Amino acid sequence: MGELESIRVFLAVVEQQSFAAAARQLGLTPPSVTRTIAALEAQLGVQLLIRTTRQVSLTSAGAVYAARVAPLSEGLSEAAEETREAQGITSGLLRISVPTSLAVRVLPAVLSQFAALYPQTHVALNLDDNFVDIVEDDYDLAIRISGPPSDKSTIWRKICRVHRLLVAAPGYLAARGTPRTPGDLAGHACLGYRSGAATETWELSNGASRRSHKAEGPFSADNGDLLAQLALNGEGIALLPRFIVAEDLAAGRLAEVLPGWSVPEIWLTLYYPPYERLPLRVATFSDFFEAHVRETRPL
Repeated sequence: MGELESIRVFLAVVEQQSFAAAARQLGLTPPSVTRTIAALEAQLGVQLLIRTTRQVSLTSAGAVYAARVAPLSEGLSEAAEETREAQGITSGLLRISVPTSLAVRVLPAVLSQFAALYPQTHVALNLDDNFVDIVEDDYDLAIRISGPPSDKSTIWRKICRVHRLLVAAPGYLAARGTPRTPGDLAGHACLGYRSGAATETWELSNGASRRSHKAEGPFSADNGDLLAQLALNGEGIALLPRFIVAEDLAAGRLAEVLPGWSVPEIWLTLYYPPYERLPLRVATFSDFFEAHVRETRPL
């Protein structure tokens, strides 16, 4: 293994504080990582790492060496990526945060097609329904279903409107009565989408009429699939994106509630860190994802 590869292995061990974890990250075997570090230490004539049964830590010499070679390794990686981008080659690691329901329903087809066209790009997904700090958490891109962002430094790209509606199981409505006006919701179990401590408020409109209802009931959650399953179980009324409940509505397992009333628009959006220019892999995936959504209309 060359010196640059040895440095890459060394920095992975430092980051992971484990030979085994570094091996998994790099797609190597633990013995090969151990041999690489031993050869690097022999070449330098100093011990770089202290091995214990629990973790791996740096010696003082190792800390000095890591501080000097880390920027060099990062600079070489950036130079390689910039060279490939100049030739129109999409490659490297793409870190994306995406809501769970959307990831499960929409992304498998997108990822399979993207991988076939851009095999040199590795897509690492984090499933999270909540907003993330895209800079602090080191994501290249976040896909969200939401209103406008509160962070004005974030780049925000609308893809399409996501239709939402109130739904409940027919059995629940037969037992508890079907609401005819928003005021009737007061007598029902409402399954709210909760992110943090705040209770969801449903803002309903019908022409010039406006009504608000706090979605209080026996359950709340920060995941639409769970709320949909609770509604299917007859636990109450939920406000959900149509793409989550479309099959159950078509099959009659769920029914729309207050069909004449609408809720504020939310959008399928892409969020980026404050790039001066989108990296090629980010721009390529964004365009590919948007084209897939517009063509297949899964939402």
